[in-house]
Amino acid sequence: MIEKQISPSALRARSVLVTGGTGSFGRRFVDFALNQTEAMRVIVFSRDELKQHEMQEHYGDHPRLRFFLGDVRELDRLHRAFDGVDIVIHAAALKQIPAAEYNPFEFVKTNVLGAQNVIDAAIDRNVRKVIALSTDKASSPINLYGATKLVSDRLFVAGNAYSGDKTTRFSVVRYGNVVASRGSIVWRLKRMPADATFNLTDPRMTRFWITLDQAVRFVFASLDEMRGGEIFIPKLPSMKVTDIVAAVAPRLQVTTTGIRPGEKLHEEMISTEESRRAVDRGDHYAILPEIAWQDQERLDGHSLPEGFRYASDSNDEWLDAATLREQLDD
Repeated sequence: MIEKQISPSALRARSVLVTGGTGSFGRRFVDFALNQTEAMRVIVFSRDELKQHEMQEHYGDHPRLRFFLGDVRELDRLHRAFDGVDIVIHAAALKQIPAAEYNPFEFVKTNVLGAQNVIDAAIDRNVRKVIALSTDKASSPINLYGATKLVSDRLFVAGNAYSGDKTTRFSVVRYGNVVASRGSIVWRLKRMPADATFNLTDPRMTRFWITLDQAVRFVFASLDEMRGGEIFIPKLPSMKVTDIVAAVAPRLQVTTTGIRPGEKLHEEMISTEESRRAVDRGDHYAILPEIAWQDQERLDGHSLPEGFRYASDSNDEWLDAATLREQLDD
């Protein structure tokens, strides 16, 4: 897993914009960019004025921080926001799986058409690098949310060909569940009364886990490494959902309800089909584009064995309850 220190010169003399900048990842990325890099300008792009106001109060009149109200569904607004921007981190998305099944058109508008808008605006405004955040739900998706993120991933990979003679390059970062992010199982468990009952869908269930700090550091490392068209995947520990409950809320009563529609028993970050064009780069994997973009230098690495699949149930690394508690206390 990426644990490298972020170089202060990582964003020197660069303007970076984060779509969905008021979300869990966006707030942590902004904090790192302001406090650990020499970024010239950090722009928060989001549609939530209240969350932007709360961030402004937190940082005060910071000379390098800017706020931009807008929605990735609006191409014209992105054109304005991306003017003079060097790097875009695309973190804006609708993410709740049950909500996607009831509101499919809304998820398509944000996660798919919004991705297309980000690509178009980045090329038109000569943005140098774009990293789009993805999810393990995008690998062999079985729900609408995962399907929209798979389409988004493919759009960003193809964006490198679409940019033509422009220098804009696009890559994707795909990772698992973020510990204690808003709406996550840890987030929900910590808000439940001690005598409440937690509905567990299946005691065999496993998930990949990553902290917000690890996610941000991995994105910074991927920005430095990307050539265009890669899907970067960190090597993460897996954890049993039953161990998560034991670590966060051991006194809760647990009842088993059965797997919900659109839910997997185990998550996957590299499918068998994707592994044929993926490489092992030590502490992470990279799925390489099937088509080389012009004279692009391709990343090296060790080829994966035939039939390889990176899934949470067959993982080599596991997180136990005690280690998770330590992470939550940090």
